[in-house]
Amino acid sequence: MDKFKVSVKLHCTAKEVFTGWLNDAVHAEFTGGSKAHTSPNEGGSFTAWDGYISGTNVEIFPYKKIIQKWRTTDFAETDEDSVIELFFTFKDDHTLVTITHSNIPDGQGEQYKKGWKDHYFAYMKKYFEK
Repeated sequence: MDKFKVSVKLHCTAKEVFTGWLNDAVHAEFTGGSKAHTSPNEGGSFTAWDGYISGTNVEIFPYKKIIQKWRTTDFAETDEDSVIELFFTFKDDHTLVTITHSNIPDGQGEQYKKGWKDHYFAYMKKYFEK
């Protein structure tokens, strides 16, 4: 199984990016407008990127951390869900968002690492520069 950690610095509060992650419209903007359905509740399901990504909220620690079971349509039906842990750390005038992505099917880690940077972080930076 593959595992990695990626981070981005955003000029916003931890509360803004945390609540945005769990909001349909804002999450869609984080991905450049791709449809998203989110849930602010533990046990709630979500989809992003027009259904390419799906999963379940495992634990939610307001404004600090979100743990989600996560998979894409590239996973085989027999693959276990991967796990993402999102950490939101506010310091001075910015929030550091760190994602630890684990339990990824062998050989797929690099594509998801690139995906977080290109299809989330790039749009999140633009969103919070407004």
